[in-house]
Amino acid sequence: MKYTGFGVGTGVAFGEVLRMPDPLPEPADERATGDAATEYERAIEALRETGEALTARAATVDGAAKNVLESQAMMAADPSLADSIKSATEAGKTAERAVFESFSSFAEMLKSLGGYLAERATDLGDVSQRVIALLRGVPAPEVPSSDTPFILVAHDLAPADTAKLDLSKVLALVTRDGSPKAHTGILAAEKGLPAVVAVKEADSLLDGMTIVVDAAKGQVITEPSAERIAEAQAEIDRVAAMKAAPVEPGELADGTPVQILANIGKPADAERAAALGAEGVGLFRTEFLFLDSDTAPTVEKQTADYTAALAHFPGKKVVVRVLDAGADKPLAFLTEADEPNPALGLRGIRVLMKKEQILRDQLQALANAQAATEAKVWVMAPMVSDAHESEHFTSLAREYGLMTAGSMIEVPSAALLAEQILETSDFVSVGTNDLTQYTLAADRLLGSVAAFQDPWHPAVLRLIERIGDAGEHHQKNVGVCGEAAADPNLAIVLVGLGVRSLSMAPPAFVEVRAALKRVTLEQAKEIAHLAIFAKSAEGAKGRVVDALATRGVITTAVPVVEV
Repeated sequence: MKYTGFGVGTGVAFGEVLRMPDPLPEPADERATGDAATEYERAIEALRETGEALTARAATVDGAAKNVLESQAMMAADPSLADSIKSATEAGKTAERAVFESFSSFAEMLKSLGGYLAERATDLGDVSQRVIALLRGVPAPEVPSSDTPFILVAHDLAPADTAKLDLSKVLALVTRDGSPKAHTGILAAEKGLPAVVAVKEADSLLDGMTIVVDAAKGQVITEPSAERIAEAQAEIDRVAAMKAAPVEPGELADGTPVQILANIGKPADAERAAALGAEGVGLFRTEFLFLDSDTAPTVEKQTADYTAALAHFPGKKVVVRVLDAGADKPLAFLTEADEPNPALGLRGIRVLMKKEQILRDQLQALANAQAATEAKVWVMAPMVSDAHESEHFTSLAREYGLMTAGSMIEVPSAALLAEQILETSDFVSVGTNDLTQYTLAADRLLGSVAAFQDPWHPAVLRLIERIGDAGEHHQKNVGVCGEAAADPNLAIVLVGLGVRSLSMAPPAFVEVRAALKRVTLEQAKEIAHLAIFAKSAEGAKGRVVDALATRGVITTAVPVVEV
């Protein structure tokens, strides 16, 4: 049998299934036998212990996992939840039921907001399960242990569980629920763990079954033949050999250079990216300093953190995106809490132009960090819509001695006006996640329209072609920093459309470098031409795969979605 879902990464694995225990059942809605004060104290103590456990686990990991766990610990300490639990226990609910109802209510509120906040509803559910397990005196559902490697199958995997996966034992991950852009998918991509999520038939995968997980194709194969297992092993061996080879700069078969850069979220990510062969950083997300804070960080605090990240890239380019707030990343000190449609509201450079001192402080900190390191700092503005915004940002950057200033192209208006924007920017970088979302009018985190959230769509590719043409005309760099760059076949198409730097999660470096090395620039242009005249995303993928095969170029099959 062959089951399909959304692939994370391009890896392949095979092995025996080991299932995650099912979630705890919903607490009964019955009246408490104890008094309200006792039930409330029980719940608050369990919340405190859960928060402390999550904080302790966060101290043992780095990267996105640390951010997620720290965020969950803050959820457990949220006074609004405590107030809700108190009201429920005063109404006669048991501690378990009060916790369940309060967390469920908050989760529904986040889901109604959509986007990133909707995905955090899953994190709330995990915290709720842990608190209820403490109250019941039973273990919370945890990743099972095994003496031998296995493929983990679960309804969904909580961030706390994904963060602590033993990669010497867990070969791959399959979930029934979730999405590639929820925290499970993000953490799996960061670890380089093959995963297929949202597999509707995952409940039929039982302990001990042998399966093949093909993340590139978004497939789970049960009862695989000996030939299929041999193919999977050959692919695993091929990737292992590439990873063992010396790291070389990215280039095409004819020597055309294509920079392979890293996406990072905070200083700890920079060290790993450098170790895995990043030629620099194509997207340094600076939100890590601002999220979950009631006030903007000081210039001194920002300077210290930026310096720590830049120090890992002496002499190399580090593209820093200034604060991208709003939409699914609201900040109490910067954005409005009651925007009716924040994804189309005051976000990115729009809000920074209204609260300019926050932008000025960030530019000053980046200038300080540049002076303290040998990195080549490029700064860019998020969500630029037109040349007026790009011109304003460039002039501000110059004022602080940051001489390479660019614009992110994430909305169709900026793609259509790329010629004008490049007149006032030193470079542009395409954010394919948002560009796809806005081009196809499909929320990037909404599962019901996930099929539309595909950067292979010809409409998106044609916009990127327009941007690439503008870059060639002005002789300025066009990069892609959305995770579309991590798809080896799509990377070839992007280069054919005029992109000359690709930024991605570090585990994707090896596959993308290898794919680019197999085509010339002329071949990449021919293949891109085929893709932009397809009638659908799937049609574009099919045309490219066929064209590569015809030319004797074999790359890893294309993931269905980006992470």
